[in-house]
This record gives sequence, C-alpha cells and structure tokens, in this order.
Amino acid sequence: MTTIESPFIRTIEWDMMDKTKFFPLSMLSSFSVRCCLYPLTVIKTRLQVQRHNHVYNGMVDACRKIYEAEGIAGLYRGFWISSVQIVSGVFYVSTYEGVRHMLGQNGIISNLDSRVKALIAGGAASLVGQTIVVPFDVLSQHLMVLGISNKKTNGYHVSKMIMNPLGLTLEPGKSRAQISADIIRSIYQRDGYRGFYRGYVASLCAYVPNSALWWGLYTSYQDELIRLFPEWVSHLFIQAVAGTLGGFTTTIITNPLDVVRARLQVQRLDSMFSAIKVLWMEERLQMFTKGLSARLVQSACFSFSIILGYETIKRFSITEEYKGYIRW
Repeated sequence: MTTIESPFIRTIEWDMMDKTKFFPLSMLSSFSVRCCLYPLTVIKTRLQVQRHNHVYNGMVDACRKIYEAEGIAGLYRGFWISSVQIVSGVFYVSTYEGVRHMLGQNGIISNLDSRVKALIAGGAASLVGQTIVVPFDVLSQHLMVLGISNKKTNGYHVSKMIMNPLGLTLEPGKSRAQISADIIRSIYQRDGYRGFYRGYVASLCAYVPNSALWWGLYTSYQDELIRLFPEWVSHLFIQAVAGTLGGFTTTIITNPLDVVRARLQVQRLDSMFSAIKVLWMEERLQMFTKGLSARLVQSACFSFSIILGYETIKRFSITEEYKGYIRW
C-alpha cells in the first residue's frame, strides 16, 4: 500500500484508484475528446501528405476548403475506424500507470526521479498502444484522403495534393462499412498482412519518443508550476497547463518523424529512408514544419483536454482513504 508522506498528493498512483470507476470513465473521456478534436487530425494528415502547398495553404485554409468541398463529413472522414483507438487507450493508460507503479516498488529503481519514471512509462505505454492501433491508423488515414482525387473545387485540382495509391474514390450509395471493406481488400491485395503495419517502425520512432517526452515534460512542468504558482491556484488547472506545455514542446521536436510516418502509411514507400529522401526532394527545410501549425493546435487542445479529463477521472476514482489528501 502506498504511504502518504505529505498532506498533498501531487500524483494519484495506480494503487490509490478504484479501477471499476477509472476504466469506464477513462474511455468515455477519451471518446469525447477525440470526437471534438478529430477534424484537426484530418487537417493535419491532409497537410502532411500534400505536395508542397498546391492546395492547402495552412490549417485555416485547409479547414475552409475541406468544409466547402466535402462538408462536415469530410472533417470526420475515417472517424469511426479511428475511434477504435479508445480501446488501445485503455491498454496505453494501464501500461503507463502499471510501469510507473512497478518502478516505484521497493528496490534501487524506486529511487528514480519521478520525471524519469514518467518518461520510461510513457515510452512503454506508446509501444503497446501503437502495436494495437497501427492497422486502424493505416485504414483511417486512407479514408481521410479518399474520394477527392478527381474532383475540382473552386478552381483547384485536389489530385495535385493527395497521394492516394489505392486509386479508390467515393461512390454514391456506398456505406462506410463498404468503403472500409474496399480499402481493407485493396491493402491486402497489394501488400498482404504487412500492409496493415506499413509505417509501424516509423510510428514507433515518432510516437514512443513523443509519448516518453510528453509524460516526462508534463511531470517536469507540473513540478515547476507548483513552485511558481501560489497555493490557492487549482492543482487541476496547473496539471492541464503542464500537459499543454509538454505537448507543445514534444510536437516541435518530433514533427518531422510524424510527417515521415504519415507518408509511409499513405504512400507505398519501401522504408523510412525512402520517405525522408522523397520529403527532402519535395520540401527541403519545409519538411520540418509541414503540418506543424495543425499539430501544434491539435496537441495543445488534445493535451489540455486529455489531462483535464484524465486527472479529473483519477480524482473521482480515488479510494476513500486518500480523498482527503487530494487538491482540486
């Protein structure tokens, strides 16, 4: 059992929570956040896979043109496939909290700094989460760029922007399930089962460091902000701000890796090296900032919302004996 050394618990640990409350509330919170912020994911993906800036000249322009050409449905293309990530999110959170708990057990490793524990646990959680979610990520990204390759909208050719190697387009009357089935069949015919894990190594290279850095920086920023702010400031607010700052920092550092991952999963390139080479030939130094504005906005909104929901749920799930030691 965790011992309490001070009247104020900064981090609610795994063994302090009632899991029957934590898991359902965590899934509900994750779904709500993804539902609200999914259009930013679509915009980010479109910006990352376009050639230069032939069609979309930034995040706002992309949002306007997608809405004009495809309506609200265009901003939510692939959402139901992507929402499977909620399940992977349960494994992600369980791994993160479980690894942190194990690192905090008796022994030499228990003396690790809390930031190092968060960094290690964040990396391990992403490894588990990406192994589950990559096939659905591949499918959802094909859905995001599907169906607009032969259209003209407001005088521009979308075919210049989107790389749609499957050659599929939306056909009137087809349901989401039928469209998804067509994509699954096309991916399997071209690449077999390996096609569903295209970009897996790139995803690990992008998301494992991202997750590790984010949790480590979140803990660091939280500790610093607690020292800076007066005691009357809400601890939950401090945590949400720390999460946002951590998201900003990691997004700037890892953006090129995320662009490479998106290109590998949507294009049929042989390796990360090939993707980097193509990106450099097409974009030069702009490859480091491609889709960055959308990622920064997405990261800020996502980090703030996720931490606000996550830490609130942890407070609601805490067992009775610790309720008097938390600060809202």
